[in-house]
Amino acid sequence: MAMTASSLLRRRLFSTTATPRANDFTHCIIGGGIIGLSIARQLALTHPSSSTLLLERHPSVGTETSSRNSEVIHAGLYYPPLSLKTRLCIRGSSLLYAYCETHHVPHKRTGKWLLAQNAAELEALQRLHEHAEGVGVRMRWVGREEVKRRQPGVSALAGVLESVNTGIVDSHQLMQSLRGGIEEAGGDVVVGAEVVGVKAREGREGEGEGGYELTVATRGEGGGEGGGEETTITADTVVNAAGLGAVAVGNLLLPPSRHRRAYFCKGTYYVPTSSPAPSPSPVPAPAVTTLLYPAPIPGHAGLGTHLTLDLSGAIRFGPDVEWVSSPEDLTATDRGMAAARAEIARYLPGVGELRPDYAGIRPKLHPQGGGGGGGGGVAGTDFWIKEEDGFKGWVNLLGIESPGLTSSLAIAEYVERILYGKGGADASLVG
Repeated sequence: MAMTASSLLRRRLFSTTATPRANDFTHCIIGGGIIGLSIARQLALTHPSSSTLLLERHPSVGTETSSRNSEVIHAGLYYPPLSLKTRLCIRGSSLLYAYCETHHVPHKRTGKWLLAQNAAELEALQRLHEHAEGVGVRMRWVGREEVKRRQPGVSALAGVLESVNTGIVDSHQLMQSLRGGIEEAGGDVVVGAEVVGVKAREGREGEGEGGYELTVATRGEGGGEGGGEETTITADTVVNAAGLGAVAVGNLLLPPSRHRRAYFCKGTYYVPTSSPAPSPSPVPAPAVTTLLYPAPIPGHAGLGTHLTLDLSGAIRFGPDVEWVSSPEDLTATDRGMAAARAEIARYLPGVGELRPDYAGIRPKLHPQGGGGGGGGGVAGTDFWIKEEDGFKGWVNLLGIESPGLTSSLAIAEYVERILYGKGGADASLVG
């Protein structure tokens, strides 16, 4: 049953249970983005005798990074072979396509072209091809004649490498489907409920053995600022999947000496204001039907300003890279538009004028130019998905950027393995 924050209060004050238990809930998931929703669904479905609560601080689910991204189902190309990003992306891609088919979530296998303009970029694609073969991701080289036939408006002076299994998904419908799955399995989704305090409850073996006490600030009906209250709930286990706020939530539990710092990388997306310039060919160029990505740049905080499609076939470009101090800085501006257009024109010379459309924030574990041996780049820093040292049953998910959406269902399996130890967390990555 879906609940508002105030209805949660009423349930806590007036409900009774036939079977007394030490804590109010078995599982509490903090964060209602694609990751939190996937985890809550997994736990509610696979442990039907348990109770699962998801808390989302915003008035609706999925309003941050989960709805401000490229909506791409990635294949798992860019990350070290043994990294969680590679393993969870590959597993997650398979799970996500199957889920979308079964639950009728709109999606499409579009494929993706990676475009090289010179010898150095071609060498980068060759390394990527070798890496993909090593981890079992399907790739193929696209010949010049095929490029001209399929996408004559695309420039790839040195070569094109195609990722066959890449696609797109309607992330909003996906999240609504996952939310429905939680509620059908008996879990509760509560919006307008922000965790503002955390205390580990000591058990026989130390902190967290008795679960966790969470102070939750709730908003009035409809998510407004007025009419809010604070309440306390307890849970056996807590999964911190708060996305842009995950570091701050984790710090509520940890002593000051162990506090972490969050970093934020903004990406703006652009859309054409006019049709691309006409092709020099007398035959009109066909519409772009595959995703277009520049060759990867080592240490870059993103995957380059690429061309993606939505399910209606509309084009968008992005995201670019702008390091910001606040996760609230979501205004799409034209500050980086000239540089983005110049990058796009390298592979799509006929690109027309652009305008800013929307912006999203990538959560980062390291500042610009630092960390992970990759200069803060996407390949240099892995997902952080761990039970917090010294706090049994508290799992932190930090730095869940791309390919988080693709990996979401596999991340849910992985977290369940951490909590329940079925053959170890990595066992979920097989199959």
